[in-house]
Amino acid sequence: MRPARRAGDDYADRMADTPPGGTLPPSPPVPAAPPAGPGMPRRRLSWLRALVLVGVILLIAACAIFMLFTLGINLGPEALLIGTAAAILPVPVLVACFLWLDRYEPEPLKYLIFCFAWGAFVSTAASLTVNETAAKWFDSQGLPEALTAVLVAPFIEELTKALGPILLLLFRRREWSGITDGLVYCGLSAIGFAMVENILYLGGYGYASGVEQYGPATGAQQVIAIFIVRILLFGFAHPLFTAMTGVGLGIAARTADRRVRVLAPIAGLLLAMMLHGAWNLIPTLTQATGEILISLFGFVGVMVPIFFGVVSLAVWLRAWEGRLTERILPDYVRAGWLTPPEVAALSSLGRRHAARVWARRVAGDAGLRAMRGYQFAATRLALLRDGAQRGLDRRPVDRERTAREEQELLRSISAYRSFFVGRDPQTPVGVWDGQRYHLRFPDGSQRAVEAPDEPVVPIPVVLAPPPAPPPPAYHAGHGPGWYGPGPAAPWPPRH
Repeated sequence: MRPARRAGDDYADRMADTPPGGTLPPSPPVPAAPPAGPGMPRRRLSWLRALVLVGVILLIAACAIFMLFTLGINLGPEALLIGTAAAILPVPVLVACFLWLDRYEPEPLKYLIFCFAWGAFVSTAASLTVNETAAKWFDSQGLPEALTAVLVAPFIEELTKALGPILLLLFRRREWSGITDGLVYCGLSAIGFAMVENILYLGGYGYASGVEQYGPATGAQQVIAIFIVRILLFGFAHPLFTAMTGVGLGIAARTADRRVRVLAPIAGLLLAMMLHGAWNLIPTLTQATGEILISLFGFVGVMVPIFFGVVSLAVWLRAWEGRLTERILPDYVRAGWLTPPEVAALSSLGRRHAARVWARRVAGDAGLRAMRGYQFAATRLALLRDGAQRGLDRRPVDRERTAREEQELLRSISAYRSFFVGRDPQTPVGVWDGQRYHLRFPDGSQRAVEAPDEPVVPIPVVLAPPPAPPPPAYHAGHGPGWYGPGPAAPWPPRH
């Protein structure tokens, strides 16, 4: 059986046909447009999943209407508009910070919007109802209403903020690549919650209260004061608390141990509730005792170090997917699907940016778009294989779906490569056979070169023809196979 041909085979043949000292074959023309994107095998939407999807959409819509009506009645139209405008101001900055963490494999926009909307409407509606009910009950029992902020609010708010990401984990687990995704999903839910809560504080306790006492000027002053204290100084509070839950959910998403899958989210949620409760306890004790040192020690001595600790963890985790590609993708190098320079160029965001700049130089805008799609598909491939090696696919149907997704990703990667491989006139033409480079230099000399430990020029090269195709079965503990036939060559074949 003749092996399936791979992108670059015709170029290798043309190199072999060129006599020593002859003219190298010209670089191929750049294709008009890169492929739309890697086609992922989709899970068929069952009636149960469709029912859950419709129910979630209706729930979010109903809660949004409830919150709009409640805030409008309590604040009035003018205070509602002013509070909304002020509360929205920090949202783009906070959202950008969390999206910055997720640069290697950005999450689908629809899931990000879902988490934000869940926190903004479902969580706030449930929390507002429970907190008001608890405050009335404490008052009827002769207890201070401040107990609501310390005992009830942390429980219901952290629980409801986490439910959205938990639903996403249950129904779209394959979209979770680890702790970074947990931080992003839970962080956006917390930002949505904080935005709507800030509308209540800025519009109600700020503008409406000031107008009622002394007029619009006082209302504006109180809005500015609350904005500085609540948003500029302590706007990180809700994302910080819910990040604890995100860490637990991210750990659960990448483990095959059922005990860890259950205990990690519970531990993260409990830690989030404890931090939230401690945060609310600090001003309560300060007001009750009149000791300002309680606030100073609590905020500066406890909460700020925790904040910087979580930020440091998030920055370290940000590079995890880059390290993962560097560890996992060599399996595909040995199988002849990738080259060592490509793995090196995927290992950090700086190198990925340099690769995009290079692709644009040698292949224009089409090459840039292809390089972006290639980097996303390669990261997905590394995460997919890492999950298979961890034993995340327990059922045969999940293993079959992983095998299909791997094939689709490999084909997409090969199609993307065709837009920029072999097009750089400033580098020697080379072919990678899975073990060494076969280089052809402008003076006509040819020689085989062993791959260095660190690629000197981290750019892709042409791949040699693959070996005869093995059986298509996928085994997590073995190297990837060949899923021919390969993609078309990056230029028209000779006739």
